[in-house]
Amino acid sequence: MTSAHATDPIVQELIEILGPDHVLTSTEDRMSYAYDASPLSGSVPRAVLFPGSSQEVSAVLKLANRERLPVIPRGGGTNVSGGSLGVQGALVLVLTRMNRILEIDERNMIAVVEPGVITGQFQAEVAKRGLYYPPDPSSLGFSTMGGNVAECAGGPRCCKYGVTRDYVLGLEVVLPTGEIIKTGARTMKCVAGYDMTRLFTGSEGTLGVITRIIVKLVPPPEACRTMLSIFPSMDAAAETVYRIMIAGTVPAALELLDNAYVRCIEDFAHVGFPKDAEAVLLIEVDGDKESLDKHVKRVADVCKAQGATEVRIAETPEQAAELWRGRRSAFGASARIAPTIIGEDVTLPRALIPAMAKRCREIATKYDVKIAVLGHAGDGNLHAAFLCDERDKAEMARVEEAMTELFTAALDLGGTCTGEHGIGALKPKFLAMEVGEAGLAAMKRIKDAMDPNGILNPGKMFPERVAP
Repeated sequence: MTSAHATDPIVQELIEILGPDHVLTSTEDRMSYAYDASPLSGSVPRAVLFPGSSQEVSAVLKLANRERLPVIPRGGGTNVSGGSLGVQGALVLVLTRMNRILEIDERNMIAVVEPGVITGQFQAEVAKRGLYYPPDPSSLGFSTMGGNVAECAGGPRCCKYGVTRDYVLGLEVVLPTGEIIKTGARTMKCVAGYDMTRLFTGSEGTLGVITRIIVKLVPPPEACRTMLSIFPSMDAAAETVYRIMIAGTVPAALELLDNAYVRCIEDFAHVGFPKDAEAVLLIEVDGDKESLDKHVKRVADVCKAQGATEVRIAETPEQAAELWRGRRSAFGASARIAPTIIGEDVTLPRALIPAMAKRCREIATKYDVKIAVLGHAGDGNLHAAFLCDERDKAEMARVEEAMTELFTAALDLGGTCTGEHGIGALKPKFLAMEVGEAGLAAMKRIKDAMDPNGILNPGKMFPERVAP
């Protein structure tokens, strides 16, 4: 940590609130917070703050609201849509110091956590108690629970278990004006007033700062099996996705990867992915031990009927873990192809995945750009990653056109421009395309009511900047 600028009275007041060890002001420290996991870059913030309690968050927001200072809530910085990037003169509010698991209530199968708890660590603690927290974003090793809630994070297990919002029962939130409110309850049912919990979940840090989270837990499956189905064409693999879903078995996870990702993963992780496969499906089936073999066979039979050249079933937990290690390395491994990766996440009705996969190939050819496709295909979520070089202005112009056509295609097919990454700073104009002017205006009225001075995460979600 570093001492503050002696001539900046705002920083001095922040130090009085948080203490000198929890306010970063040196240029070197602040520069790190002009970036997140997106391909974008933001402005170097005025200061970086590490509050330790809801009361400290409240005090910071009251000061910021009084002075009309932009505030950027931030967790692990894993956002891929630019949602945690700083803007000019902003205070970046990093919640990682608030990292306590406050309670795991085994009898009622709920837990209470602070926003800075690492998702994977929370899952491990819950598992020690014989319980299960299913949401599993690929960044679970370093993303935070607060960030997961703010983005309504997904992951491979969405196919069967749903996304983060399906597990959030209640929240403590500090409003942009500094008031601390509570939403929801510790109960499985709660219809007392508006569903404010759902409003804040997925709001991308634009409406409030989440300081406490109540989540429900579930019993773990008795057993699970992982298989890798290998296909000679992307069309065959994509068609198989919804064929599996209507065959009577809902996999815990159903991941689709094209040849570009297969080759990148294997070159990087060496987990046994066949580099000559045009596409693969990585499938996990879980449930009761007595019925698991029947469901595994059913899924394998569907894959073979749809043209899979091989179905490999992991024989040990270690083999399964290796396959998933490969899948989780996909995004980073693709950097072997290009220095800039713009990862998009359109979501379609499952039966239209083959059509969208085809459109991705057509768009890549039309604009002479590289698009690698993977996704949580079991719930229709396709990640079309543009592999490019931001230093090549001509290429980036083509990428911009291709992205617009990609989102237009998804919307034309009845899909959405984002299933889990969020709007952030990367695609506000596509939000307007999806919800229309009236829908966008309704969202803005909510924003204005909650954040009258527009201080919280400005420049995110809406097509124009909403901060002063």
